[in-house]
Amino acid sequence: MEFQETILLEDIRARLSDERYRHSLCVAECAEALARKYGADPEKARVAGLAHDVLKEHPKEDTLRVFAMHCVCLTPVESASPKLWHAMAGALYLRKQYGLPEDILSAVRYHTTGKENMTLLEKILFVADFISEDRDYPGVEEMRERAQISLESAME
Repeated sequence: MEFQETILLEDIRARLSDERYRHSLCVAECAEALARKYGADPEKARVAGLAHDVLKEHPKEDTLRVFAMHCVCLTPVESASPKLWHAMAGALYLRKQYGLPEDILSAVRYHTTGKENMTLLEKILFVADFISEDRDYPGVEEMRERAQISLESAME
């Protein structure tokens, strides 16, 4: 996966602004650390962190074309939430372009919304996206502390 990660990094760098690219690097670092702490695969967590926002800055029309190409019918809730589309489209793109494992794709897919019965990797990416080093919002330090206690505590 080392060679593939280099190609993935180049792809992400070309698609994202400096700020969003830095965020992806920070999420990858945080996800890898959380994976080591909680017993998940650190490499998979890192790749998920790097890739999670690959289509975040993709134009809305292009994202809709990705959905059409993959025969994805958005629910009314999904249609009304275009800020969440990047996670869905990103997972589709990463499957087709890189053939990433399903557990990484699922973590990318649900990193914004979460879902019932999340896997350890899904929880790690969900939390890492909220507490990465570049995040600066009221309460982020408390969230980081909670993540050191348990992922579930941070997610609540």
